[in-house]
Amino acid sequence: MKQNSNKIDAKITLQKKLTRLAIFTVAGVLLIDQASKIWVKTQMYLDESIPVFGDWFFIHFIENPGMAFGFEFGGEMGKLALSLFRIVAIGFIAFYLRKLIKEEANRGLIICVSLVLAGAAGNIIDSAFYGVIFSESPPFSPQTAVMFPPEGGYASFLHGHVVDMLYFPIIDTTWPEWVPWLGGGKLQFFRPIFNIADSAISIGMILILINQKRFFPSEKKKEAVVETESEKL
Repeated sequence: MKQNSNKIDAKITLQKKLTRLAIFTVAGVLLIDQASKIWVKTQMYLDESIPVFGDWFFIHFIENPGMAFGFEFGGEMGKLALSLFRIVAIGFIAFYLRKLIKEEANRGLIICVSLVLAGAAGNIIDSAFYGVIFSESPPFSPQTAVMFPPEGGYASFLHGHVVDMLYFPIIDTTWPEWVPWLGGGKLQFFRPIFNIADSAISIGMILILINQKRFFPSEKKKEAVVETESEKL
């Protein structure tokens, strides 16, 4: 009985540690993401660019009404559908993360899924609330947005724009004239402008793909781990 009680106590303790790990990861990403977006929104005018490292890293303020990395999606109805889809996706990711914690999954996997959850939540905060709490950042105007303007925000709930600012034009040149169809045209890499939330989603997904075998071991490996743990007890 005592041995079973110790196992249960150890299981509960581990799950609490994994829960704290997930919470700290999500909270940390959200804090950095929202702090950076609020600073950019209130301190920079739309399309303003601040060089950080030479010609290959800029803080460049744009607003994205659509998907990640500056892609757009189907007007106002598309925007609403995308916002609702993100909310549903966040619910599924949170449910899956809770399941992983209960199963005492690999810590690395829990961190990665937490990064994806935090990134999705960070962008839905923009979509849901930024239109309500900020004034508009008008194009071609050196005017910054105001937080909680007396006249109200620039859009309704779920119709706000996502703030993007990280820009890495590592290659910015023209194609050689001899290149068929592209010769003389603009060659730029990396063109998309994104934010911390997008980065968290991308990093989480890439690490999951790279570490598939470690994060999702075969049934034989799982059984071997369980037997090893049993022998220790």
